Amino acid sequence: IPEEIKKLKRVDGPELQVHGSSNLIQTLLKNDLVDEFLLKIFPVTIGHGKRLFGDGTMPAGFKLLESKSSPSGVIIATYGRDGAIKTGSFA
Repeated sequence: IPEEIKKLKRVDGPELQVHGSSNLIQTLLKNDLVDEFLLKIFPVTIGHGKRLFGDGTMPAGFKLLESKSSPSGVIIATYGRDGAIKTGSFA
């Protein structure tokens, strides 16, 4: 899969999107193939299920590009790659 994705990224065409496959996301992260995340955060807790960023996720730095919220409280955040991981404050 990673080699095919690399080929697709080298040519002009529509953006590549992944919806709901944590296994594919892990593969793409391990191969440095994720440019951007659009995360929707819902104001509920389920208590179980798959984690998008579970154990073994490759470390990567991201920066917030855009955020907005819906009238029902859903936060929609777009993050882009930002190189090395930065640790420190919330500032």
